[in-house]
Amino acid sequence: MKKILTALATAGVGLSTALVATPATAGTQQAPEYTPPAPEWAQCATLPAGIECASVTVPLDYDRPWGKKIKIALSRKKATDTAHYQGAILFNPGGPGASGLGYPVTMQNRLGAALAAQYDLIGFDPRGVGSSEPALSCDVNFFNPVRPDYVPGDLREEFAWLKKSQGYAKACDTAHGDVLKHMTTVEVATDMDQIRKALGQKQISYVGYSYGTYLGATYATLFPSNVRRLVLDSIVHPDRVWYDTNIDQNHAFEVRAKDFFAWIAKYESTYHLGSTGADVEKAWYAARAKVKAAPAEGRVGPDELDDTFLAGGYLKSRWPLLANALSKYVNNGDTVTLANAYAIYGDSSGDDNGFAVYSAVECSDARWPRDWGTWHRDWWQSSRTAPFLSWGNAWYNAQCQSWPVRGKQRLHIDGRAIKNALLFQDTKDAATPYAGGVEMHKKFPASRLVVMDGGGNHGLTGRGNACIDDIWKAYLTDGTLPPSLPGPDVHCAPFPDPVPPPAATLMRTAPTADDDWVPGER
Repeated sequence: MKKILTALATAGVGLSTALVATPATAGTQQAPEYTPPAPEWAQCATLPAGIECASVTVPLDYDRPWGKKIKIALSRKKATDTAHYQGAILFNPGGPGASGLGYPVTMQNRLGAALAAQYDLIGFDPRGVGSSEPALSCDVNFFNPVRPDYVPGDLREEFAWLKKSQGYAKACDTAHGDVLKHMTTVEVATDMDQIRKALGQKQISYVGYSYGTYLGATYATLFPSNVRRLVLDSIVHPDRVWYDTNIDQNHAFEVRAKDFFAWIAKYESTYHLGSTGADVEKAWYAARAKVKAAPAEGRVGPDELDDTFLAGGYLKSRWPLLANALSKYVNNGDTVTLANAYAIYGDSSGDDNGFAVYSAVECSDARWPRDWGTWHRDWWQSSRTAPFLSWGNAWYNAQCQSWPVRGKQRLHIDGRAIKNALLFQDTKDAATPYAGGVEMHKKFPASRLVVMDGGGNHGLTGRGNACIDDIWKAYLTDGTLPPSLPGPDVHCAPFPDPVPPPAATLMRTAPTADDDWVPGER
């Protein structure tokens, strides 16, 4: 250990302890003295007929509402059931950095035509994302394959990745330094209230997934009187953003990876990768070593393999496609099927908008350790028991160590003024571990927490589980909530594990129908 610390100090990296964020106390906040122009709706160029697009102009800096403006892109499926009109409902799919413009189409399908017709379904690209202006991009080549192995073999390799991450932070500062100062979740939530005003709505309803739960909780903390209905699905731990949240993810994904390996072993006669989870895990790490030596199709090295199979930790409906790709590579040397899986679930090359926004939001929302010695200690410790994700997750976030904007004090989420929030959480969710749902339930003491026991899925509503969907749709129909009980208020049985398709269809490379995966999602 002494040699490690000496080398770190020699490299100019400090060894102080991690910064501890002091929560900022938030109260009811009024929207800034600014009124956005009404949106001018027109048929979206790239979305189905009946989906309109527009933009809302908002201040870049809400402390200077008269200053520079930016545009937030909107989409809308206008309500058609005027007799039962329930106002506007906004959606956020997560990220941070994911586009929400397609969500009026997605949610019309999930809600069903009758319920969807009662709302103006509103999608939006948060500031910096996609069709909003400006859209952030720092280094479009950052994810180009084949990248250096996430798992450092020595300090030289560790510092090579650190240098790469620091280069990304510097590139973001060069490209968007003025915008990066105004990319917090608080500012995105304030944009949402400007959207409300632009739509002419006294209150808005909201459905948020993953990061979108933290965004929704932030909005409810700042603007509680403007919330009509609030759904948070797959919930970020409100007290652990963002450094600790990522370490929590490492261990939750390790559990899901082992579940995946055990599922493959159950179908040894189909996949021929071993009859125990340990056997399959060994085969997976052997495949990882093999693609490190010779990347599949010149594109899939160890990092690209990690990113591809990370997708299975979000939805188990992806397991057959991933298991098939691994089986064919290990048993037949089939690099094409493996590369196809990478193209679906792992390839983020050529476009870093989502990652740029992810970085801008998470790095500035809360305090991060600025000394690499803290990261070095914490991530090596994490990787000893959670090797599946730890180092990939470290390098997905290491730009925050040198981010040009220092992290703010973490917002203290306070949902006491919200009397009807509805929360959904899976006990084996890897991306947003279960403890986050429990803690958010405490922050919103009048809320209801609906738990799926042991499903392991990230994103529960609208995916066909009757227990989940009946509660969700009843709430959005007339505000009905389940009875309040100690602990979780409702327990729902999980989605069943998938069954491998017949041998004749194992070559299928299309995702399942319920799959809305965004490559690079965290």
